[in-house]
Amino acid sequence: MLLTKTDGSMANGTKNSGVSKSDFGNNGDVVFYRLANNTDRAAFEMLMTTNPSISKYDQLISQLRDLVKLENPSSVLTDLEYSDLINAKLDGRSADEFGVWVYYPWKNAVVHLLDEIDFVKVRTIRNVYKIAPEQIDILSKKKIGVVGLSVGQAAVMSLVMERLCGEIRIADFDTLELSNLNRIRTGVLNLGLKKTEIVKREIAEIDPFIKVVVFDEGIHKENIDAFLSDGGNLDLLVEECDSADVKMMIRLECREKGIPVVMETSDRGLLDIERYDLDKNYPILHGLVEERFLKNKPLSKEEKMELLFQCFDASKASEGMTRSIGELGKTITTWPQLASDVILGGAVVAMTARMIFLTNNIKSSRVYVDVPSIIGK
Repeated sequence: MLLTKTDGSMANGTKNSGVSKSDFGNNGDVVFYRLANNTDRAAFEMLMTTNPSISKYDQLISQLRDLVKLENPSSVLTDLEYSDLINAKLDGRSADEFGVWVYYPWKNAVVHLLDEIDFVKVRTIRNVYKIAPEQIDILSKKKIGVVGLSVGQAAVMSLVMERLCGEIRIADFDTLELSNLNRIRTGVLNLGLKKTEIVKREIAEIDPFIKVVVFDEGIHKENIDAFLSDGGNLDLLVEECDSADVKMMIRLECREKGIPVVMETSDRGLLDIERYDLDKNYPILHGLVEERFLKNKPLSKEEKMELLFQCFDASKASEGMTRSIGELGKTITTWPQLASDVILGGAVVAMTARMIFLTNNIKSSRVYVDVPSIIGK
């Protein structure tokens, strides 16, 4: 039985291929069973015997059809040819012994999947040639960190669906509240759960082979180095947190380590790209913030608000956001965010990440992907 450990490695020391950072059994972890292995088979049979209510999903033959189809792209295969090619893949083994069974404790379900290499090949085939096969391999080795899981949740889902990394580190201290459901794609059954837990589960249900490392206390001085560097430096940091001083701390640390930072604010499509990997002397947030805010010192409530205004340039905010600023603490309690803006932001972040990793022409900049101004002309 292969179960994920808190560091993301497999319990028997084999190659990382699972969801991580909590101990097994805590919600977002999955367990892999490869039934050609006698130990795994015994453990799987024990799981099924002791848990009679478990649901079993087995669409392996359909996945094998997808696999042989992509391996024979110029052929129109008959059912008999599909059967022959699938039998060749099985090579005398039973279908149960092919691939991997994945146990999802929070669903009380096991799912029969192609194993990692074949799974990734089939799941990403519709990316080709928008992403070339050799680029898919490059992306599989990338490590991305996402801090803040509102816009960040939309970014994570886009990054994972396109499979733009092999490891993703997520950080947020908050739990899901009803007021989050205007912009976070999840349901009422998850109210009260940690946002990190919800996102970790969603990743595992899309692709259980992507390594996920969770920081469910958010980012602070004591853990930022681990977030950025444990297991190797991040290749990209997506910053979507609400705390102004944490925004500065993250950038200062990323600049020191040469890690690029991307931020999307979900208002007028504001996108910041800071290529600290290309220039460790590049000014924090393009030089928009005053030097006094770059000392990593505690800030007063008033200073934090002033810093936020400098970060986002309130003079260029949308009409709705400008009105909201004057209503904070009066008729509303926090910044507004709309689902369409957040989803757009997640997509833009993923596109930007892909371009940073695969092209040489993405420079530090602030741009507006302002859809109303584009389609309203």
